[in-house]
Amino acid sequence: MTIMPVSREPVDRDPLSAALRPPIDETEEEKAHRLADEEAAKRVSLAIDEAIKLEDKQRKKRKLVRLLLLGQSESGKSTTLRQFQRLYTPNAFREERILWRAVIQLNIVRSIHIILDALNDIRRRDVYPSSTYTSDPDSDSESENHVSLPYHLEELRRRLYPLRHVESLLIAKLVPPNEHEATTLGVGGSNSVNGNVPYYGNAYPPPSHAFHHQEVFVRPGAAWKLRTSGRPQSAGTTGQETIDESQTVLHHCCPDMIALWQDHVVRQILRRRKIRLEESPGFYLNDLNRVTSLAYFPSDDDVLRARLKTVGVSEYSFHMEAGPETGTEWRIIDVGGSRSQVRTSFSTWVPFFDDVNAIIFLAPISAFDQTLVEDRSINRLEDSVLLWKEVCSNKLLAKVDLVLFLNKCDILASKLKSGIRLAKYVRSFGDRPNEPEVAEKYFKSKFSAIHREHSPIPRKFYGFCTSVTDTTTTGGIIASVKDMVVREHLRASKLL
Repeated sequence: MTIMPVSREPVDRDPLSAALRPPIDETEEEKAHRLADEEAAKRVSLAIDEAIKLEDKQRKKRKLVRLLLLGQSESGKSTTLRQFQRLYTPNAFREERILWRAVIQLNIVRSIHIILDALNDIRRRDVYPSSTYTSDPDSDSESENHVSLPYHLEELRRRLYPLRHVESLLIAKLVPPNEHEATTLGVGGSNSVNGNVPYYGNAYPPPSHAFHHQEVFVRPGAAWKLRTSGRPQSAGTTGQETIDESQTVLHHCCPDMIALWQDHVVRQILRRRKIRLEESPGFYLNDLNRVTSLAYFPSDDDVLRARLKTVGVSEYSFHMEAGPETGTEWRIIDVGGSRSQVRTSFSTWVPFFDDVNAIIFLAPISAFDQTLVEDRSINRLEDSVLLWKEVCSNKLLAKVDLVLFLNKCDILASKLKSGIRLAKYVRSFGDRPNEPEVAEKYFKSKFSAIHREHSPIPRKFYGFCTSVTDTTTTGGIIASVKDMVVREHLRASKLL
């Protein structure tokens, strides 16, 4: 039997150790260099570890507040976000005001196009409501009910045709070339909150040249602001002197736009077709002389009133620049889009929302007599109630504080004072006085009852009647909400 010699070399079964083992024939000079390199690498590794520990310690000390904004499309979520920015990051807000000029320009153009499209197919009763009919005035099959557009309105429409070119310029400025669907996201533009635009029904089919109010939307983030700036300078200091082609055309068309908006025949047609532009976000037709001037610079109120649809879930992060919480990081999550998109996004992302400090839910109670643009069989107020119930009953959000903004109370008051009966659309309102204060109290009690009944565990109810475009009253409400959120955040962190 042959006996194999026993190897005196240590058997190293660890491939990593074998790879790191110094060479057998290493010289003293090579060894010194190797040890010096290892020592330097060790110092770098220790420095990285210390930096990570310091960052973790600072992160724990740093105050972070997260808010979630929920509500149907055009409920006021984006305006609420801008109010937060205006109040607590005023410098950044002022810097960005000029970037909203393109959005405001587009809002103006869309309002004018809605009016012009309403003039495309008019009836005798639209122009001569008190005239005597030889046939049923509601019959649209009678040829005598069709009338030509009065000459002065035809002339106005012709002179305002350049606005279509302006619209193309603005869409190209706001939306990147690969976002073609931004102009084909269904019908119902920024002014179609009433559920009546641009629907014509059997009585008012849109002619072939009618403009379809397909709303422009932007993706989350600040990319559209970079596209509208087009310059590296500070927007807050240099934008005031910037005159673009769109503003020049609007300035030239200003007298005709004012004449169109103030024409009594136009007002009559809009009223008959229940097109209420003045109740819409992005309405500037009462300020045309100011907003179309060549030196126009958007004010805070102009930015708050601007309408720009966002889709998808977006998170906005900023640090408080004012108040006792200066330096506190706030992250506000906005779930934007249409009814289906809000619900899809909410259902998909709700597991990631359970650590938010509070949810601000916006319900536009002025929409009691309106339907959804994307589904005209659904009342907008009813849709808000169903979404509120869904949020209240969600078990993953059981420990999250809910803040309710019963929004657009100014429009609600205007409607009720004009004679519109709330009880006609909300049967349970009964024979209560048709007054704004009574209606606000009624809606607040109804939403509070849903909150109490459907919350998985008892929690506080915070409800406010708001008009988020009103800087004075909304500023106080948002300050109260901020204090409440910070107080609850500190209590949850056991710092209070």
